[in-house]
Amino acid sequence: MKFYESGQWEAPVLLLLPGTCCHWKKNFGHVLPLLNEQFHVVCVSYDGFDEKEESLFTTVTAQVEKIEQFVSCNFGGHIDAAYGCSLGGSLVGMLVERQNIHIGHAVLGSSDLDQEDGLSARLKAWLIGWVLHGVMQKGRLPGWMRKRLDAKPTEQKAYMEKMLAMMGLADRSMTFVKQRSIRSQFYSDLVTPLGDAICVKDTTVHCFYARKMGDMYLQRYKQHFASPDIVTHDLLHEELLLCQPEKWVQEVCRCCIPSRASAKPR
Repeated sequence: MKFYESGQWEAPVLLLLPGTCCHWKKNFGHVLPLLNEQFHVVCVSYDGFDEKEESLFTTVTAQVEKIEQFVSCNFGGHIDAAYGCSLGGSLVGMLVERQNIHIGHAVLGSSDLDQEDGLSARLKAWLIGWVLHGVMQKGRLPGWMRKRLDAKPTEQKAYMEKMLAMMGLADRSMTFVKQRSIRSQFYSDLVTPLGDAICVKDTTVHCFYARKMGDMYLQRYKQHFASPDIVTHDLLHEELLLCQPEKWVQEVCRCCIPSRASAKPR
């Protein structure tokens, strides 16, 4: 695991956690210039998904433990904010629940928080790992998938193209990712539980709820967190981040910039 820092050193610390099968720069590179004006940004690069190291993704718990160690060593165990894109939101929830470090503002970016039993999760992870790894190696969708995508309405197609680019499926930039890492990431996310009614003193949980995902995701946010701040947009999964980056940054700043008087010293 690697951590990439940028922005203003004396500004509030914002930890960014990528989504499933995402490279940190593809996930957040387009919003970093704006975030760097307001925060000291730390981008997490998961095991198995960074081209600068030889590693495999094993479990989400192992990733959480490495993040906790980094924050403890470099920021005294406290950061002002963390934003988790999709899968990253599950990790943010775990970081809050475990309480080994303190996060002032924890943001879940339209995370689905899906959970399944072992056999179902293994089958799904095997299939998705096989398909995505093949696409990553070729840098393009199979013909039948491309035809279905091209048939979508213009706006929806543009969103899906951005999603593919974020996951490194639109070029050959992610050929270094092993199929085992993809499968482990999917499987571990599905079988690792997140507690209910999580409530931690001096931590505010914000959930960016993409209404077009469906009501069940709103119910999951309310199930897992005692009193989350639901930030609702009539959009698809992480569409705000992908298609409206300036508005996304505004929302993150509104949620995550704490009072300088209440910020803990490093």
